[in-house]
Amino acid sequence: MERVAPWLKAVNTVLTPAIAGRRKKIDRLLDRAVREAEHRTGSTAHGEDDFIAGMRVLLAGYADIHGLTLTGWVGVQQEITDRLENRLRIRKLHALNPDIADEPISRPVVVTGVPRTGTTMLQRLLATPETHRSPLMHELQYADLATADHLRRSERVADFLEKAIPTFGSVYEMAAEKPDADVWVLPHGIGHLVRAHPPGYVQWMLDRDYTPDYRYLKQTLQVLQYGRPRRRWVLRAPAHLWQLGCLTRTFPDAQIVWTHRDPATALASLCSMTETAMAMNTAEIDPHEIGRTWLGLFATGLDRARAVRRRLPAYSVIDVPFRHLTDDAREYMPQLFDRLGAPWGSAEADALDAALVHRPTGHRYDLARYGLTEGEVDQALAEYKRAFAPLL
Repeated sequence: MERVAPWLKAVNTVLTPAIAGRRKKIDRLLDRAVREAEHRTGSTAHGEDDFIAGMRVLLAGYADIHGLTLTGWVGVQQEITDRLENRLRIRKLHALNPDIADEPISRPVVVTGVPRTGTTMLQRLLATPETHRSPLMHELQYADLATADHLRRSERVADFLEKAIPTFGSVYEMAAEKPDADVWVLPHGIGHLVRAHPPGYVQWMLDRDYTPDYRYLKQTLQVLQYGRPRRRWVLRAPAHLWQLGCLTRTFPDAQIVWTHRDPATALASLCSMTETAMAMNTAEIDPHEIGRTWLGLFATGLDRARAVRRRLPAYSVIDVPFRHLTDDAREYMPQLFDRLGAPWGSAEADALDAALVHRPTGHRYDLARYGLTEGEVDQALAEYKRAFAPLL
C-alpha cells in the first residue's frame, strides 16, 4: 500500500540528497529558527536556554535518522521554529498583561489513555456543552489573543498533510477549527514518535522533568481564556498518561477521564498509524522496530500512570472502556456526563450521533506486521490487564 502521495515520493527521491551533511548544520539551523521566532513575535529568546536545548536534542535526533527524507528534515525545522515562536509569544503576552497569570484554570476535564482508545472522539463530545471549551488545533499551534492569521497558518498545515498522506484521514482527522491534543503545546513527549523515531530521543524524552512543560501548558490556556467567557476546559492527550504526576501537580483539581481498550488492538492500530505518518519523514521503515518501540512505551506509560493513580483520590479518575464510546455509547455517555457534572441534552445527543456516524472505519491493521503477537503484548502488559480486565 502506498502511504504517501506519488508526487511527494517523487520530490523526496529527487531532492533528499540535498540534505546530506545535515548533522553539521544543526547549530546554524537552530540559530535561524530562533531569529525567525524573535522576528515574528518582536520578542527575545533570552532566558529560554532550556527550551532551546530541548529543541536541539529533537533536531539532532532527526539528523541521525537513517533514510531521513527532505520533507522530514524541512518539517522538523519548521516545527521547531513554530514552537519557539509560540513560546516567545506566550511569554510576551504574559509580560504585557500580567493579570493573565491570574486566570483560573478550574476543574479541567483531562481525557487520556494509551493512543487509539477513543480519546479524540471523547474530547470533542465533551466539548459540546456551552459551559465547556476545548482548545482548537490552531489555538494550540499559535496561541494568541487574536486568531485570524494563525487560523490560516494552521489550515495550511492540515491541508498539506491531507495532500501528502491521502490515507491519513481514515486514521486521524486533523482540522484547524476542531479540538485537538495538547501535544501541540507540550514541547516533548510521545507525540513526536508517531512521525519518526529519532535515535536517542526516546530515552532522553522518558528521563525528562516535564514540570516546566505543564506550567507552559497552563500559561497557554490562560492566554486563550483571557478576555473571554470562562468555561470548563476539556483537554486531551494520550501523552498525559506518561506524565500524570506533572499534570495533576499543575492542575490539582483536574478530573481525569482514562480510556481503555484491548492493548493488543490499540497497539496494532497505533503501529499502523505510525508507519503511515513516518512514510513522509523517512524512506526506510522497519515495522518490527515500530512494534518494539511502542510496546515498550505502552508498558512504561501504563506503569507510571498506575503508580501515580494510587496516590490520587478515587473520585479524580473516571475509567471509560472503548465499548462505551462505540457500541454502548448512547447508553453510557449520558452517565459519564452526569458523573462529570456536565449537562446532557439534545445538542450532546446529536453530537454523539454525528460522531458515531462519521467515525472512521477504513483503518486496517495487523499486529503481526509489527513483529508482535497478542501473547507477547499480554505478557508485557500483564499487570495492567489484570487491574483493568473488566474494562478491556
